[in-house]
Order: sequence, then structure tokens, then C-alpha cells
Amino acid sequence: MYIADELRSKVESQPNAVISSYKGRVTSYKELYEQAEKLAGYFQEKGYKKDDIVALFIPNSDFFMVCYYACQIGGFAVLPINTKLATREIEYILTHSEADALVYDQRFEETIQDIIPNLPALKDVVTTGYENGSNRLEDIINGPERNVQKVIANDNDTAVVFYTSGTTGRPKGVMLTNKNLISTAKIWSESMEMNNNDRMHIVAPMFHCAASHVFMIPTVYAGGALVIEEGFSPEQAIKTMENENVTIFFGVPAMYNILLNTPSLKDASVPNLRLLTYGAAPMPYELVKRVKEFYPNVKVQNLYGQTENSPAATTLKDHHALSKVGSVGEPLPQTQVRVVDENGEELPTGEVGEIVVKGPQVMKGYLKNDEATRTTVKDGWLYSGDLGRFDEDGLLYIVDRKKDMIIRGGENIYPIEIEEVLYEMPEVLEAAIIGVPHEVLGEVPKGYVVKKEGMVLDEKQILDYCLNRLAKYKVPQEIEFVEALPRNASGKVLKTELRNTTKTI
Repeated sequence: MYIADELRSKVESQPNAVISSYKGRVTSYKELYEQAEKLAGYFQEKGYKKDDIVALFIPNSDFFMVCYYACQIGGFAVLPINTKLATREIEYILTHSEADALVYDQRFEETIQDIIPNLPALKDVVTTGYENGSNRLEDIINGPERNVQKVIANDNDTAVVFYTSGTTGRPKGVMLTNKNLISTAKIWSESMEMNNNDRMHIVAPMFHCAASHVFMIPTVYAGGALVIEEGFSPEQAIKTMENENVTIFFGVPAMYNILLNTPSLKDASVPNLRLLTYGAAPMPYELVKRVKEFYPNVKVQNLYGQTENSPAATTLKDHHALSKVGSVGEPLPQTQVRVVDENGEELPTGEVGEIVVKGPQVMKGYLKNDEATRTTVKDGWLYSGDLGRFDEDGLLYIVDRKKDMIIRGGENIYPIEIEEVLYEMPEVLEAAIIGVPHEVLGEVPKGYVVKKEGMVLDEKQILDYCLNRLAKYKVPQEIEFVEALPRNASGKVLKTELRNTTKTI
């Protein structure tokens, strides 16, 4: 059974159970399946065949779920596109993927109309958000039933294509299969002990692999409900947690920092909240501690993975939350994780090397890029590009991205180690460390810091604090205060952008 079959089985066993809640619109499993089936039938009537690509350019909503599952029912590959991308980037993805159809929100009308003339492969466009017009998603999914041809699905059929953020070079299209999706649904639902009473709060972008595959499909697999918001607003998130009886929340560490500094959180009643999850970046010890103190009866769980592994690699569960801070935990079910040297040989405990992952969730490959696929996946092992080490208890620690490591006069410096120290300072809201060119030493660390509102902090205070806690060669050469750190849609700090603004020291 694949995820479309799993949804169908839930319709049979719990047709009237809530599958989604979005802006007051509550949808049952039966209603969403029927809507998805109508859209799948529409595309089949248009002549689309198995493996054709349907692109989605829509924000978070229950309609995203309808479109995603419609593609699974119809046998098409769904291609969610980051709605924050520039016009040129969107055009590249649609051109490179040769997407056959596009569903887009009317808010992006100007952008889409600019690029449609340059997309000869695009045969059909469906819109949402318009009051009138042809090919409206609302008319299709709320209209008459359509005949849906049953598709014979196989493990290795491409079910989803996610283009990587492209922080270095052109973005690559990660092809995930039917087997990848159902394996990921099982892995995460088991790891988070999901059940049909769970109400998963989605504020992260669903066009990103994490929100879709760590939360959407595992929640549906478990028979739970998704509480969907278009984006993250601390005040709105707090209201939603309270009003929607949320049981699980996911956010990047910066979101937790913001929430804990939002006064209304103290008065919010969330008796059903059982699990707070985080990912995309390590959570500093002080922040984990504050979360645990604020919600002593709620479990905290760190999630680690990449688009190329669906994403699912390791997890740090609540019992290690404070004793193993900085760790991304142990391998997930059905998953092998190793740390290897440059020759692919496994390294002993404690030694730093590249993290490699193997399991049924590892991607099929990069779309139309066999060379990159061969470089990234070797003998079934996904080479993550992350540097890490295992401790004596078998828990994994990410030391840094290979490309982010700083080499100062022959000494290796891992930015995350310095960032952890900066986050200990009560005046610091966010921090990022990058390597900048140095005429003598080659590279030196530079810090970017966002101060908490109303706090007074200067460069000397930070450097003195670091000198008491770090080897001298690890202390940042300089500190720059900024209003906010640049981030991609998944919440990761775009260190490439920070590097582009720096000069030789």
C-alpha cells in the first residue's frame, strides 16, 4: 500500500473524522478524498498520464493537501514550488522539470503570467483564489464526480519532486518514490507515536519536504488531523494552539525563541499539547532548557534529515533533551547512519567525518542529473554533506556542514560551536557564524547577532564572553549586529547571503 491507498483505507474506517482545519474550514477524510479524486479525474481527462508532473505554486492550505493527494491518486508526480522564490528561479524549475500542469494561487498571478510564455511544456493551468473564471480549483473539487482510472503503482515510480533550495549553484530536483513516501510516513508516525487523536499544527511551509513528509503524510497515516496556517505569526500560533486543541507543534529553533518572548504565551491553555518538535537547525542548550521549564509535561523531540532522504535520518527524543543537547539523536526505524572518512570508510566513535544515511527513504536520484546522483548516492548510501560524530552512547552530533567549516591558519573551526556560546547570552535572540577571508590566516570567524528587543549589547561584551568560553583561535574576529538573519523557507540561515556581504579582514 502507498499513501493514496492509506488515505483510502482511512476513508473507509473513519470517513467523518477531521483531516484538516484551515481558517475555520473543517474537512473530513471522506470530503478531502472525494475532492482529490475529482482533481485526479480532471487531469486524467485532460490526457495526463502516469509520471507526468503537476506543479503546485500555492501557499499552505487544505487545498495543498487536496492537490498533493490528487497527484498520488492519479499517478502523477507532484512538484511543490517555494512561493518565496524569485521569478527567474520559478521559471528555471518549471522549465527544467518540464512540468505538464500548474496549479497556482491568484496572489501570484503577475509572476506566473510573466513566465508562462516561456514554458512550452506547460499544457494546463488551474487557478485558486479567484471568484470567477475557467479552470478554477474550487469548481473542479466541488463539482460533479469524475471517472478516475486506476493506476498501477510501483515502488520506484516518482511520486514527488522537490527542488533543493539552491544555496550553492542551481537547485536540483530530488525525486522521491512511492516507496520513499510510505516508508517516511511509517518511520515518523512510529517515532513520534502518532495516533488518530493527534492534531498536528502546521506553520512551516508545506511546499517544503519537512512539513509535507515529516508531518502531513505521517499524520494522515496515523488517522490524525492537520491544523494548517499559512505561515508563522507568534500571536496567531498561540491562539491556534489554544483554540484548536493542538497536540503536536513543529518549529525551527528561532520560532521557539520568539514564542517564549511573546507575553500571551503565559496565559495560553494548551492541555492537550504533548509534543514539541524542532529541526532545520540545532537548538541551543539554554533554549531547550527554557522550553522544558515552560512546558515541563510536554515532550521535546529533535528531527534530523534532508530532502534527499525524504527527510528522515535521526531523532533525539525527550529523555535525552537536556543530557544530550547538540545531538540529533539516534537513527530512525529502518535507517542506518554512519560517519565516514573521505574514502567512505566508517570512522571510530568520536571522530568527525561525513554523515551517510541508508534506508527505504533515500531518494531515487536527482531529476535529469545522473552525475550529481552518482556523487551523492553510492551503494545505497546517501552522502549528506554534513560533518558529524557519534558519541559513546551511539548518539549522533552534527559538527557542521562541510562547506561551512572554517579553516583558520590550519585549525578547523566549526561555527555551530561558537553559535552555541552566543546563544547562552541572555541578550542574544539569534546568532550565526561564518568564515570570512583573512590576508594572513586564510579564514577567520565572523559573527552576526540579532539582539532581543530592548536589550543593550556591544561587540566587546560578546568577545569577552567568548574569550572565557572558547579557545582564542575560535573567538570571532568581529561581530556585526543585524535586524534579522536571512533564512530560506525551511528556516535555515542562508550563510551564503551573509558571506556575499563580507569583505576580507
